[in-house]
Amino acid sequence: MNQAVVSLSKLQKYCEAEDFKGWDPFDGLNSRIFNALPMLKRSALCRLIMIQLFKRNPVNLRRIAAVPKQYNPKAIALFLSGYCNLYHAIESAPELQNAFGQKQTVRLTIDRLARLLLSLRSKGDYHGACWGYNFDWQSRRAFLFPAHTPVVVVTAFSASALFDAYEITGEKEYLDVALSSARFVIDDLHRTPFGRGFLFSYSPLPGNDTVFNASLLGVKILCLCYKYTGNPEYRHIASQVVQAACDGQRPDGGWVYGLRPVQSWIDSFHTGYNLDALNTYRTLTGDRTFDSNIERGLDFYINNFFKEDGTPKYYHDRTYPIDIHSPAQLLVTLSNMNQLSRYCCLADKIVDWTIRNMQDKKGYFYYQIKPLISSKISYMRWSNAFMFNALSNYVKKYYCNNE
Repeated sequence: MNQAVVSLSKLQKYCEAEDFKGWDPFDGLNSRIFNALPMLKRSALCRLIMIQLFKRNPVNLRRIAAVPKQYNPKAIALFLSGYCNLYHAIESAPELQNAFGQKQTVRLTIDRLARLLLSLRSKGDYHGACWGYNFDWQSRRAFLFPAHTPVVVVTAFSASALFDAYEITGEKEYLDVALSSARFVIDDLHRTPFGRGFLFSYSPLPGNDTVFNASLLGVKILCLCYKYTGNPEYRHIASQVVQAACDGQRPDGGWVYGLRPVQSWIDSFHTGYNLDALNTYRTLTGDRTFDSNIERGLDFYINNFFKEDGTPKYYHDRTYPIDIHSPAQLLVTLSNMNQLSRYCCLADKIVDWTIRNMQDKKGYFYYQIKPLISSKISYMRWSNAFMFNALSNYVKKYYCNNE
């Protein structure tokens, strides 16, 4: 555990020095040079090439292309939840203040990040609070999501973080804004019938409508709001989406990413998202109907995405690229499902492997390890915010469960 504390402290210092701003694998369209060339900017093909070039290149081109470091709402949400975890850990083990700072300082950071997250809400005629990414995103299917287009994934992380902050600070604005996100899910996302229920869309814009993890993150929002309000509408709608997701589960316990033929892969961290959301539904509604689905899913997750030596795999049937999301999400999923004790040996191996192989001496974590040339770029959302939240969950569970 001392190794995790030291690692997290180094990462904390790095992220604070950067003021939580940074680059992202998908931020190529933020290039000031690209945006100064209208002929390129208007071309969907050029936009797609630009995104993929920056995402796949192990050499960071962002300084050359004048891509600014920015606040990413999802990163801020992950940092906010992470600092809330640290606050609880320090309450249980005051000696952790030597690594992470005084409890009052952590509390001030929680307020600062929560206020920042509120300021990053998507603007527009939406029924509730919602958040999106800080960059334009061009899909292979020719649709464009402009920067700050609200998406259910970012909204779920943001609302959850605000609930975390409310529990510590008692600040009612955090609670009210987070609760309003339920109306975004219910009134602004469209629905695709599937199985005995339906799936939520990724965004109010037409496009990614058949993704299991995104739909289940909509469920997570509704269940968190149900916890505070007891509104039966939230529980009823969530149950229909959970039913659809479980109808889409494979007999071996896995889920493909989505329903379209081009979404047929099975990966580690999105499986973790699914389990986290399903467990949130079970815990907060008391509905045990889908226990067998959750257990099969957890068995599939544990048995297919992690090697004996602690190497995390990206896909169920192959290892590379080893993405930092994979070990990070394991710690979050096991923590949220209260399974860290059950799988403590696996978690310890994963933490050890990830710190040894994917943390830079400066404190940040690498993006992806590949067989030949790895991408060791520091991405604030994808790598650092995720690992900050993951390690904070790991540390919090250890110290709070050993009072």
